[in-house]
Amino acid sequence: MQITHLLQTELAREHSTTAKFFARYPGDNNDYAPHEKSMKLSHLVTHLTHVFGWTGDMLATSYMDLAGAETPTPLTSSSSLITELDKNFGHSQEALSIATDDDLTSKWALKMNGTVIAEWSKYFAIRQALNQITHHRAQLGVYYRLLEIPVPSSYGPSADDQSF
Repeated sequence: MQITHLLQTELAREHSTTAKFFARYPGDNNDYAPHEKSMKLSHLVTHLTHVFGWTGDMLATSYMDLAGAETPTPLTSSSSLITELDKNFGHSQEALSIATDDDLTSKWALKMNGTVIAEWSKYFAIRQALNQITHHRAQLGVYYRLLEIPVPSSYGPSADDQSF
């Protein structure tokens, strides 16, 4: 089995789980943040939708320079989040469907104003993006818990989503 196929399968699983979280998005709490150093809820979920497109971007480029990154307009509704999630997921799935395992061995770098912050193989960079999805969705779960929104299951039932 190709590694690209395994990555497609994993990304699809993360997409399905994240869509469950977005279906419960509270559009009336867009400016909520549990701490002054925390992202506002709408910024967190908007960023999470964009991470789903990183795999496609990584396969098409050799680096990303954070200094040139635009701050996206925050998404503020469940439907807009799911639309953006699906778009970015599709971009990455398409890129993975035509990539070969050899494509995963080339280098990819994260830069700031042209200075390399980190450099990995494209495979490891994609794994980092998948880790970012898990990390930010876990943050979202904490926000939901604090807002009294039932937390969906991720890798097994949550305390709010017991199915046994």
